[in-house]
Amino acid sequence: MPDSSTILLVDDEDAVQKLLAYPLERDGFRVVQARDGEEALECFRREHVDLVVLDLMLPKVDGLEVCKRLRAESSVPIIMLTARDDELDKVLGLELGADDYITKPFSIREFRSRVRALLRRAATAPAHGHPEELLESDGLRIDLGTREVQAHGRPVQLTYVEFELLRALASHAGRVYTREQLLQALWGGSDYREPRTIDVHVRHLREKLERDPREPEFILTVRGVGYRFRSS
Repeated sequence: MPDSSTILLVDDEDAVQKLLAYPLERDGFRVVQARDGEEALECFRREHVDLVVLDLMLPKVDGLEVCKRLRAESSVPIIMLTARDDELDKVLGLELGADDYITKPFSIREFRSRVRALLRRAATAPAHGHPEELLESDGLRIDLGTREVQAHGRPVQLTYVEFELLRALASHAGRVYTREQLLQALWGGSDYREPRTIDVHVRHLREKLERDPREPEFILTVRGVGYRFRSS
C-alpha cells in the first residue's frame, strides 16, 4: 500500500480519533482529522484526499449531508461510521453515495481491512483507457480505463463502488451473480456486510443508467438468485 495515501478521518469524539488514527498512521497513511461537518468539508477542499472515513452523527453539518456534498463534487471512496445498528442509517448513507459502512463498536482489524480494501481497489484502477477496455451495449458506454460512463448520450457520474459493480456485471454480460459473489468482487469478501448492500447500489445504478428504473434494460434481476447484465 503506498504511504502517500491520505485519509480524512471525521469524528467529533477525541477517543475515536485517537483509536482510529493510530493504526492508520502505523500502516503508513497520512491522516487528516476533522471534528465536525464544516471542518470536514473545508479539509476536503484544501487537501488531496484518497479516502474519507465519516461519522454519521456530527456537529454543525451531519454525516449524511457531508456525504451528499462530497459526492456532488468527487467520487472519492467514503466509509460511513454509525453508532447505531440501524438499517435505515446504512441505506441512507449508501443512497447518498457512501461506498461502505461500519457499525460501532467494531474491531480495529475489521476497520483496517475495510480501509485497505477500498484503497487497494482505487489504486489498481487503470489510468488510461484503450479500445479493448470499452464496453458498449445499446446506448450504454463504459470506459474501463478512464472510468467514464455514458448512458443514452449523456455522461453519468458514478461513485467508486457503483462503477466497480457495473464493471463486474458488464464485463461478463449474461452471467448471473449472487449478492455474495458481488460482495466478494467489490470488497474481497462478504464478512460483516449485509447482502442487501448490493440491492441499494443496484437501485442507485438503475436510477442513473436506465430510461425507466422500474423496467431496467441493462441490470436485470434474477429472482431468488441475484443480478445479471443484459446479454448482447
